[in-house]
Amino acid sequence: MLDYPQLPLHNNLSENDICEYARLRKISGGTRSDLGRCCRDTFMSLKKTCRNLGVSFSGYLRDRLSHANQIPPLVELIRRKASDDPPAPVAATV
Repeated sequence: MLDYPQLPLHNNLSENDICEYARLRKISGGTRSDLGRCCRDTFMSLKKTCRNLGVSFSGYLRDRLSHANQIPPLVELIRRKASDDPPAPVAATV
């Protein structure tokens, strides 16, 4: 904890990510098929990833559907962000 003070001492961010899925499922009553559930989950995951990376979700979708490729692939943006962040602590093995 003292070596990595930038890391939160709670998992509220992860809980909030899951909460949005549960809230949508509760409001909509779920999906009609497994394919619909998979599609919904994929788009929600893309939206969350774009939000976490500071990329407009609608802009990203437009960029990909138009084949403009002005926005780098998300995996590249994730790698850039990971290289900017300090390394995560390694658990000690006993």
